[in-house]
Amino acid sequence: MLQGKTVLLGVTGSIAAYKTASLASTLKKEGCSVHVIMTKNATEFITPLTFETLTGNRCITDTFDRSFEFKVGHVSLGKLADLVLIAPASADVIAKLAAGIADDMLTTTVLAARCPVLVSPAMNTAMYQHPATQANLKKLTDWGYEIIRPATGLLACDDTGIGKMPEPDLLARYVKAHLAKDKDMADTNVLVTAGPTREPLDPVRYITNHSTGKMGYALAQAAMERGAVVTLVSGPTALEPPLHVKTVPVTTSAEMYEAVTEAAPQADIILKAAAVADYTPSHTASEKVKKKEGDLSIPLVRTRDILRTLGEQKHPGQFLCGFSMETKDLLANSTAKLQAKHADMIVANSLRTEGAGFGHDTNVVTLITKAGSETLPKMDKLEVAHAILDRILAMRA
Repeated sequence: MLQGKTVLLGVTGSIAAYKTASLASTLKKEGCSVHVIMTKNATEFITPLTFETLTGNRCITDTFDRSFEFKVGHVSLGKLADLVLIAPASADVIAKLAAGIADDMLTTTVLAARCPVLVSPAMNTAMYQHPATQANLKKLTDWGYEIIRPATGLLACDDTGIGKMPEPDLLARYVKAHLAKDKDMADTNVLVTAGPTREPLDPVRYITNHSTGKMGYALAQAAMERGAVVTLVSGPTALEPPLHVKTVPVTTSAEMYEAVTEAAPQADIILKAAAVADYTPSHTASEKVKKKEGDLSIPLVRTRDILRTLGEQKHPGQFLCGFSMETKDLLANSTAKLQAKHADMIVANSLRTEGAGFGHDTNVVTLITKAGSETLPKMDKLEVAHAILDRILAMRA
C-alpha cells in the first residue's frame, strides 16, 4: 500500500521507543522507505543499529555526522519525506517544536520539512496534562501538525492514566491514511451507511440480519484514504470506525432514516451499504414478552425506504449508489432496484457466491448502471471499495 513512499520516523527519549521498532518493520513490509532520526536521549532506550537493521537505511543521531550521504542533512531529509511521524514524542521535543527551536537533527529536519507531520506524545500523565504541554500541542495543531491522542493505561512509572504511545498497528493506520492513496477525492463529501439495524420487539429481543458492516466500513476507509470528508452512519457492529471519519451510531431503521436524511443534502456521493430492515414490529412491548403455550404472531409494518427517499430528493450533481443482496435473479432484481430507487449505481452480490456476502473479508460484486453491468473478481473488501469509487469518479467526470 505504501510502495514508493518515504516516511521519516523521529524517535525521542521515551521507554515507548521500543514500539517504534515494530512500526518501522511494519512500514518497511508495506513497501515504504523508512528513515529514522533519533535524539541523543532516545539512544539510551534503543540502539540505532536496531533501526538500521529493520529499515536498511542509516539511522541518524548526530547533526554533524560527516558520513551522512546528503549534502545538507536536515534539508535533504525534509525534502525526501512524504510524511514525518514522531513516535514517541517526548514533552521536551514537543516544546522545542512549538517554540521553533532547532538544536538537533530531529528538530532541524522537522522545521525544514514541508510534508505532513504527525506527533504521537508519550509521557507521564501529569506531564501530558500539564498546561504547558497542552498549550504546545495546541500550537502545533494550529500550525497543521496532526496530534495522535495517547492511549490510557498502566504507564512505565506505574501510574495509570493517559500518556501511553498507541500500538504500532494504530500508528501504521495513521500513516496509511495519509499516504496509501492519491487524494483524488479531496473536497468531496461522502456519506456512507453500514451495518444492520435492530428492530425491537421488547426490551430484550429484536429483529435483525447477518450484516457485519465490513463492506460499508471499507467504503468509508477507502473514501477517507482518497481525501474525502466522510460521514459514516452505522448500525450496531463490532468494528472499529476508520480514522478521520465522522461516525454516527444508530440502532433502528427509523434512527438510520433520520440520520441519513439529515446528512444527505451536504453529500456529493452517497453509498448506501447498510442492511436496513424492511419491516419492524408494529408495537414494541414495554416489558419482556413472556413465553406462553402455543404460537406467537408478531404484526410487522413496512419501514421507510431510505434509498427511495434519497433518490427522489437527489440534488443535481449528487451521486447515489445503493447495494443489493440477492439469493436469486441477481441482475434482474438489482436492475429493477436501480430504476425504482432512482439510483445512479447498484452494487449487487449474491449469498450463493463463494467469498461474497455477510461476514467475509472478501466480496464479489456486480456494478449495475444504466449503461450496463460489470462483475468484478473476488477481492478484499477494501479493494472492492476502491474499485467502486474508481467507477463512481469516472462516471462523475
